[in-house]
Amino acid sequence: MSTITTPDGVQIFYKDWGHGKPIVFHHGWPLSSDDWDAQMLFFVRHGYRVVAFDRRGHGRSSQVSDGHDMDHYAADAAAIAAHLDLRDATHIGHSTGGGEVTRYVARHGKGRVAKAVLMSAVAPIMVKTPGNPGGLPIEVFDGLRAGVAANRAQFFRDVPAGPFYGFNRPGATPMEGVIENWWRQGMMGSAKAHYDGIKAFSETDLTEDLKGIDVPTLVMHGDDDQIVPYQDAAMLSVKHLRHGTLKIYPGFPHGMLTTHADVINQDLLDFVRG
Repeated sequence: MSTITTPDGVQIFYKDWGHGKPIVFHHGWPLSSDDWDAQMLFFVRHGYRVVAFDRRGHGRSSQVSDGHDMDHYAADAAAIAAHLDLRDATHIGHSTGGGEVTRYVARHGKGRVAKAVLMSAVAPIMVKTPGNPGGLPIEVFDGLRAGVAANRAQFFRDVPAGPFYGFNRPGATPMEGVIENWWRQGMMGSAKAHYDGIKAFSETDLTEDLKGIDVPTLVMHGDDDQIVPYQDAAMLSVKHLRHGTLKIYPGFPHGMLTTHADVINQDLLDFVRG
């Protein structure tokens, strides 16, 4: 396997396919770089170099006890970019990965990043606070923590079978392979990383990071996202970006990169080429 070792001794697994202008994919919680398979195959066929990695504690990366926060996530992404000497890259992040991209581009991306994409992203901040009255109550995230701690295997079966892909909507047809692949990716990772990561994706305020991004940024979100409601995420994020473009997808769920890969891939390609 291809891995790097971060300055604090964490082994990070990565994939590096193809040649050409680089595109880096940042996955969501509690998944792995495998969640981007459809996009990576699409872009490598279109002549791009595609890179993705498993966040610390996720997938095939080290199951370390500490560092499950946005600062370490962004620093790990920077270590990958430096190791592979990625320049003029487009960084695409889904959900928690969108938060990771936001912090990475703002704090580490100068001179290396050409464009960014925040897809169904957790930015600016998910939890309800006095400064974010439209956020989700802390009890929502306490419920996620309880699910991970009590019976992670069953919890990781219920989430993709229900709200993540919108399979709980009337008339929806659940795709068993998709559900099982979500479960497989989740169970590869560390329960400790998943538990701690809930605080990272829900309570990290990325407002100033958004303001600090100076490259063209596409904000993509489905209006039927039951995990990260778009009104308090994409609609606010784009207001803080200097060069932001907003695209809302009617009826698309949180996991739209999988359920609507044909639409998402083409829109990503148009943005990268534009």
